[in-house]
Formats: sequence, structure tokens, C-alpha cells
Amino acid sequence: MSTSHVLSEPVIRPQSKRFSLDGLQKWLPKLVLAPTMLITIVCIYGYMAWTTLISFSNSSFLPSYKLVGFKQYIKLLDNDRWLVSSTNLLIFGLLFIAICLVLGIFLAILLDQQIQQEGAIRTIFLYPMAISFIVTGTAWKWILNPGLGLEKMLNDWGWSSFQFDWLVDPQMSIYTLVIAAVWQSSGFVMALFLAGLRGIDPAIVKAAQIDGASKPTIYRRIVLPCLRPVFFSAIIVLSHIAIKSFDLVTALTSGGPGYSSDLPALFMYSHAFTRGQMGLGAASAMMMLAGVLAILVPYLYSELRGQRHD
Repeated sequence: MSTSHVLSEPVIRPQSKRFSLDGLQKWLPKLVLAPTMLITIVCIYGYMAWTTLISFSNSSFLPSYKLVGFKQYIKLLDNDRWLVSSTNLLIFGLLFIAICLVLGIFLAILLDQQIQQEGAIRTIFLYPMAISFIVTGTAWKWILNPGLGLEKMLNDWGWSSFQFDWLVDPQMSIYTLVIAAVWQSSGFVMALFLAGLRGIDPAIVKAAQIDGASKPTIYRRIVLPCLRPVFFSAIIVLSHIAIKSFDLVTALTSGGPGYSSDLPALFMYSHAFTRGQMGLGAASAMMMLAGVLAILVPYLYSELRGQRHD
């Protein structure tokens, strides 16, 4: 009886338990990431596809799915405000990116000289990036207001001939956006380039110094070429900030005087949500997306091509 009882007991196979654990480890990451992937597909790519559809429709206050072809895009290109906002984006984007890069590189090289109180100085330059663009725009609106800020302060100090009315000048208002945006973002660019500088092998620099190369030559011929990936990353981030700039414009100039400092993001919001021209707003959003892709796709292509060659 004892022998038959022993033979009737189930045999535990450790191998099957191992297979179940392997299956759990294989599927658990996918299950954890599934909600995030679903939300991303629906709320980002799904809405991009929906916006594309709306841009080819005659939607006004409410979405309409009656397709009208490229009518909204033709109407967009004939809109004077869109042409002004596109020109402003070109001016704002080029100046914003160029000045941020120059200031960021200069500050990074300065801090890379092992100066005293580097941590405190780095924090001071990085602090504006922690502030929202709404706060930045509001603060600079006070500073640049001719009746409240810099002009009034210097006039009260005796410089009665000093005038700085860019905020209310239609020809100069776009440059106030450049000033505020550069103040906020140049510290971030500095941090990117400082990290890149600290990642360069010091032996390369020492070898160049032994060969008699001066510091400007070392930075121009060795250091800056090594920072090419940082340049690309900084340009991509700054371009994205420039194209989607909405809160800074809203807080600082509200697109004025008139619509002299309007940008495409403000144009899109105004027409899609306040003027009841949803189709036109969707078309402007797709033009902004095309601008982002025009910058992002060549960058990704160059990166993937470089990895393939490596």
C-alpha cells in the first residue's frame, strides 16, 4: 500500500515552472507598457490623423467630415495674418537659435575653465529654464513696457532722451520675443554644451597643447567638431521651442500691436478655437507639423545613417 501511494503522487517538474517564469518575464514589460503605448497612439498619433482629416474638410465651429480638398490650405496661403506669422517665425526662429547657440557655447567654455563658484554660476544661468514661458512673458512685459519698465526707470534717473518702445512698435515687437526666449533658453543650451565639453577626452586636448596649438585653435579645430551631436540636439530642441511658441507670445505681446508679432501657434489657436474656423486652424497646425518634420527627419536620417556605417 505504501508503494502504490508513493507512485500515485504527482511528479513536480522544475522545468515547467522555469518556462512559466520565462513567459512572465517576457510578457510583463509589454503588459506594463501597453497602457502608455495605447494612450500615445490614440492621443498623439490618433489626433494627428484626425487633425489631418479636419484640415481637408469645411469644418467651422464644429468638426465636419465633408472633404473639400486643399481649399483650406489655399485659403491659408492667401491669409495676410498667416504670411505675417510665418515671416515672424522665420525671424524669431533664426535669431533665437543663433543667439542661444552663441551664448550657450560661450558660457559653457567659460565655465569649463574650472572657475570658482562654478556650481552657483551654473545654477543662476539654468534657473530661467525652470520658469514657465507664461511667467517669463509676464516679467518681460513689465520690463519692456515704456510706461512701467526700463524706459521709465532710466528717464526717472535723468536720461530723458532714452527710448525703448519695442513692445509697442509694430516693426520691433517680434524682437522682444527673441529677447525673452533667449533669456530663458540660453542656460539650457549652456548645460548641453558643458556636458559635451566634459565628455571630451582630455588626452586629445593635451596632445594638441604639446604640439603648440593655441586655445582658440584647439576649440575651433578639435573641441567644437567633437560637439557636433550636441549642436544637432540643441538645434532640434530650440527649433521645437520656436515652432510651438504660444504661451510666451500670449503673455508678452498677445500677437500685437495688431498681429505684428503673431506666430503660427497663436494663429492656429485663434482661428481654431475663437474664430470658428476649425478647418483653417487644422491646416495651419499641419503646416507647423510639416516644419517640425522638415527639421527632424533629416536629423534622424543622418543619425541612423551614421549608426549603420558604424
